[in-house]
Amino acid sequence: MARKRPTAEDLIDRAEINDVLMDYAIGIDSRDWARYRAIFTDEVELDFSSWSGNPAAPMAAEDWVAGVRNTLSGFDGTQHMLMNSVIELDGDRANVTLYMNAHHYLNIEGAHNMHSIGGYYTHRMIRTANGWLSEACKLTVTWESGDRALFAIAADRWAAQSNTAGS
Repeated sequence: MARKRPTAEDLIDRAEINDVLMDYAIGIDSRDWARYRAIFTDEVELDFSSWSGNPAAPMAAEDWVAGVRNTLSGFDGTQHMLMNSVIELDGDRANVTLYMNAHHYLNIEGAHNMHSIGGYYTHRMIRTANGWLSEACKLTVTWESGDRALFAIAADRWAAQSNTAGS
């Protein structure tokens, strides 16, 4: 397959898009929710059906970020790795596919518990006055390992910590 030689502008766009998508992982893992929120348009179409079984749906980015915060903040650590991005530019729009591995660690009474997933994300990006943003994100899970129940335990832990901190 012959590829078009990228222009300097194409390379700049690709670098900017990669930076935005790295903020996806770094925002989650560092619990920097403002950084994570900043990668999305105000309304974002999300399709995590391969993970959750729920159909794709548009939602306010604020609501999405709050849900991710409440689900993942109770873990002792997470590591989201994004790699091998393929960016297809089309003017002020881009489609991006990149592999992902996500590891979720929870210490329960001294026992080290992990849940990991692998697969790929597909983002539909748009160039805005604030730079490139994701207006749609789809997760396709191709494998997983560990106990999914850790997510409920982590969410309950976070809810209890949040209630204690708010009292």
